[in-house]
Amino acid sequence: MKFEEQKTMHGARRPFERLRGCTATLLAAAFVAGCASHVDSTSVQPTAGAQATATAPAAAAVLPSWRDGRAREAIIKFVDDVTREGSPSFLPPADRIAVFDNDGTLWSEQPLYFQFMFLLDQVKAAAPKHPEWRNDPAFRALAAHDQAALAGQQKALMKLIGIANSGMTVDEYDSTIRAWLATARHPKFHRPYTELVYQPQLELLAYLRANGFKTFIVSGGTIEFMRAFADRVYGIPPEQVIGSSQAVSYEMRDGKPALVRQPKLDFVDDGPGKPVGIYRQIGRKPVLAFGNSDGDQQMLEYTAAQPGPHLALIVHHDDAAREFAYDRQSKVGKLDHAWDEALAKGWIVVSMKDEWSTIYPRDAKQ
Repeated sequence: MKFEEQKTMHGARRPFERLRGCTATLLAAAFVAGCASHVDSTSVQPTAGAQATATAPAAAAVLPSWRDGRAREAIIKFVDDVTREGSPSFLPPADRIAVFDNDGTLWSEQPLYFQFMFLLDQVKAAAPKHPEWRNDPAFRALAAHDQAALAGQQKALMKLIGIANSGMTVDEYDSTIRAWLATARHPKFHRPYTELVYQPQLELLAYLRANGFKTFIVSGGTIEFMRAFADRVYGIPPEQVIGSSQAVSYEMRDGKPALVRQPKLDFVDDGPGKPVGIYRQIGRKPVLAFGNSDGDQQMLEYTAAQPGPHLALIVHHDDAAREFAYDRQSKVGKLDHAWDEALAKGWIVVSMKDEWSTIYPRDAKQ
């Protein structure tokens, strides 16, 4: 999730203020698409391809959903160079760190960041406990899907989101996220959001891990949201998820210790915050970074600036038929300055349309 660039990064801003700048345009896109999700009893099954193989597969068999081309060749060559003993680019396993953005890089992000859809649904779900909201212009606009009215109620809406997504323990919130992921459906594809992960990226994650890499998510989304599915879907455990974080306090509830969510953020892991999050949590510079938007630019710069072997890649969403097509003018996942830098510095720009034979795991033929 990539929100607007932040001027401060550690608790100095008001609750959820980082979301406010993009609210109007994002909500408009969501409501036009009918973002209110529907519910059924189908449980989400583990995604095929999330598990890494025990041994490194032969080059001819790896990345089957990647078409032959510059990106696939660069990835395979890079992995071979850094893992082959005797190679001048050889890296010991401890230094094989790969970082991936989440929204738009590992799964889809249109017409609205999936976590933001969850946050809005939380406001609706909390409404019965807050009868005073009936007279709140922001809530009335949200309930009526009134885009024009919401455009003038961004601050008030952020307050509602903060209230609706705080006050519970972290365990209670985790259960809420998991329940939402199991029942919510994407407005265009009518599938669980966790099925809208990219099959080529699942293969890449498995390929890297099979070759001694440690894979991390580095996203503007919050850690609690991504940790609810990252291990099951991507094979990335909770301790390897780096993201924005909400303030949490230690309390005693019913005589038992509990961690309770507060209505404010204490770290924003987006844009220039991504290298900071990598430094804080990993303590090593990544040698491979994969993003898709301007929110990933600093993470890619940080990876590409080191003198040793490295690989920087960007997904270009240019496939309107199978997913979405957007880049420089998009309000969600904008790819503009990072694209220019990629072209200037030789980073790999991956065409979703030309270089991925399959988009989603269930789609055997596309």
